Amino acid sequence: MTNPSRVAIVTGAGRGIGAATAAELAASGIAVGVLDVTAEACEKTVEEIVSSGGAAVAGAADVTDDGQVMEAVGHVAAKLGPPTILVNNAGVVRNHLLAEMTDDDWNTVLDVNLRGTFLMCRAVRQYMVDLGWGRIVNLSSASALGNPEQANYSAAKAGILGLTRALALELGPSGITVNAVAPGYIVTDMTKTTAASMGADFKRLQKAVARRTPVRRVGTPEDIAHAIAFLAGEGAGFVTGTVLYITGGLIL
Repeated sequence: MTNPSRVAIVTGAGRGIGAATAAELAASGIAVGVLDVTAEACEKTVEEIVSSGGAAVAGAADVTDDGQVMEAVGHVAAKLGPPTILVNNAGVVRNHLLAEMTDDDWNTVLDVNLRGTFLMCRAVRQYMVDLGWGRIVNLSSASALGNPEQANYSAAKAGILGLTRALALELGPSGITVNAVAPGYIVTDMTKTTAASMGADFKRLQKAVARRTPVRRVGTPEDIAHAIAFLAGEGAGFVTGTVLYITGGLIL
């Protein structure tokens, strides 16, 4: 049964980690605003949630555009109720060596990953403050620790960690927790695209990464969704300002 007092917004929810997270939250009775660049990109996620008995609406927003962000958040609030959970998952990569990285490569990755997270947090803040309860989960990455050919992505994901900590301090007194998850190697369309840009066979790359990972496998979107669901839940009320690395032990 849907919990009418809990409404979530998940960005980049048309596929991958975002879609898995939207489904996980909906399965626990949370109504979900499924956001992506176009409403059409959200249709499959919404259909699967609704067919399973959950509540979901699609919304379109370029998370780098404040006007679109505000409109999308307002749309979800009007259809489902005030959002009390936000999962900032929308992200892009443009991998290049520093010498080959263009201004557009840098700006696009910082804008979508970091500015988009900031704009979404700002857009939902008042709803959560008014209700005295909120959960914000930001998607960082193990790449925040540094990764070759990802100066832009590493900088953006490291910035998300700083933003997470700052907002945890600022919003905690209002009953809002703010945390981050930092995935390692997860099998998604994004990692498939990255493999292609490296000229690597996707299946072989997964096997190579699995051999170096203590749990001897690569991650799935569901692995990340389970962790996000915990941080977004009632039981995580004393957890804030943290980053949870979900890497199968790879960063050890």
